[in-house]
Amino acid sequence: MALHSLGISEAVSILNKGEVSAKELVLDCLNRIDQFESQIQAWAYINHDYALKQAQKSDTDRRKGKSTGPLHGIPIGLKDIIDSAGMPTENGCELFKGSIARQDSFVAKRLKQHGAIIMGKTVTAELATFTPGKTRNPHNSGHTPGGSSSGSAAAVAAYMVPGALGTQTNGSVIRPASFCGVVGFKPTYGLIPRQGILNQSPFLDQVGVFTRNIEDTALLAEMLIGSHDEDKASINTAVAPALLKTSHQQAPVPPKFALIKTAAWYKAETATQAGFEQIAELLGDRVDVIELHSSFNQVWDYIQTVNDAEIATYYDAIYQKGKDIISTSLCAQIERGREVTAKLYLQAKHQRQYLNSILNELFFSYDALITPAAIGEAPKGLDSTGDPTFCAPWSFCGVPTINLPLLEGETGLPIGVQLVGQQYDDARLLRSANWLNQFVNAEADNEK
Repeated sequence: MALHSLGISEAVSILNKGEVSAKELVLDCLNRIDQFESQIQAWAYINHDYALKQAQKSDTDRRKGKSTGPLHGIPIGLKDIIDSAGMPTENGCELFKGSIARQDSFVAKRLKQHGAIIMGKTVTAELATFTPGKTRNPHNSGHTPGGSSSGSAAAVAAYMVPGALGTQTNGSVIRPASFCGVVGFKPTYGLIPRQGILNQSPFLDQVGVFTRNIEDTALLAEMLIGSHDEDKASINTAVAPALLKTSHQQAPVPPKFALIKTAAWYKAETATQAGFEQIAELLGDRVDVIELHSSFNQVWDYIQTVNDAEIATYYDAIYQKGKDIISTSLCAQIERGREVTAKLYLQAKHQRQYLNSILNELFFSYDALITPAAIGEAPKGLDSTGDPTFCAPWSFCGVPTINLPLLEGETGLPIGVQLVGQQYDDARLLRSANWLNQFVNAEADNEK
């Protein structure tokens, strides 16, 4: 059995039955990493001995009958802007070379509490912005894996780990998930606390997960929901959304979708446009093609204004210390952010509530919105992480989104279908995504 190919839920099942040990699972994943890391370069830090030590403890605890968590023995990768005690957090930047985290971030602590094994740190673009790291696309090493959560998406796509964590400020989960052909999920803003994670743009930064199927996505994300005093945006909810349970449920009626092209539709490549037309045709009366309210036409300006202003604020010390070291593109973004007026910044932020009120009206009629995850397949070359255009509106609004790898481009690389849900209704989004995934794959099988 190729243990590295197992999904999270599959691995949990055989571990609980005692058919394999956590050490065997981790060792197989490490062997997979050893085999392909030189080609893909998904990892910023990997420590075989530490990973195996965690696995051995996991097996010992299980033999002693100690309580096991829902992720007991499961290998997980962390984007290298997320602190895990004793591991480097280098943020994809020379200024942080050798920096060791003293404490666990909220999400690292949660993972450990639920029994997960932290395998290491995955590559991020420079300070989670636009300058790419070393990672290559597992489907074609001459193409970008996307970013900024490049290593996390590539590690899952290459079967190095069954799950990994990333972050999204604009398109840093959904776009690499699309390019690498995996499921990427960005929950509602504030659902997963960001304590212990690089602070770029508090109004926009969100934690997301990568897996290879929707069930694993629901399980992994549900384990991370909570609140933390250091993250004022985190939602203090008494009962966490039942993501896993709801994602399995059959909807009372088949979901209704709205295909949203947005004002950026002209940017979508021919294969992307054709693929979405095909999905619309398959869904028939289960989908309406609609236009967003014209108020959304400025959303790309809003997200740039807020991101630039906040990155200029929170990266100011980095800029002052190392503007000769960080990339020219990041320097330019920081310098642009310094010119944003308080009035323009606040006006942009205030649009979130209004735009969500427009979306809320749509969700009276539709279970989820369908839109591209990226303009097309992963671009050739490694000097860019791709265009986040189709992620920006939903990142700005803070609504939940998920990428499903349902389409292919002209060269056979994946093209993702992005589903957008209502704010705080993540569970319904996952249920709708599960339905759509099964429906499209069943139709594809019927055509064979």
